[in-house]
Amino acid sequence: MSTYPFVTVYRTLEYLRGISDDDVKRLRARGIRHTNQLLHRTSLSIDRDRLSQRTGITPARLYEFANQCTLLEVSGMDRFLPVIRRLGINSMKALRGQEARQLHAQVVEAIGLAGSPSLSDVEYWISQATALDIVEEPEPVTVRRVID
Repeated sequence: MSTYPFVTVYRTLEYLRGISDDDVKRLRARGIRHTNQLLHRTSLSIDRDRLSQRTGITPARLYEFANQCTLLEVSGMDRFLPVIRRLGINSMKALRGQEARQLHAQVVEAIGLAGSPSLSDVEYWISQATALDIVEEPEPVTVRRVID
């Protein structure tokens, strides 16, 4: 009986769109070396607040990175991420809200038929969006009126 080693692909932080060299340096100083680690350290709002205090990276920016990390977890979609992002899909919530046929048509239009994902691939991505969406949305900020 032969066994195949389980290979996990870890993407470096530089894979994230919009991340600066300074952001990478600050995160690595905190022991965060790849996107999977960043996802687990930024899934909850309270964790983003703590990491923000330790790195100087705003919670909003960490939230954006967390959303990018979750999209990287969708099986088979990483190759198409640049197109998906151009279509305005930057989070699992946005992916989950897509209609599969329409998204497939948009991707085919952007890439061309050759090399595009199948409709069943797109349907699978959307189904994974529900299961993999672990990023907690920030609490809405309430403004309190001051009465004179």
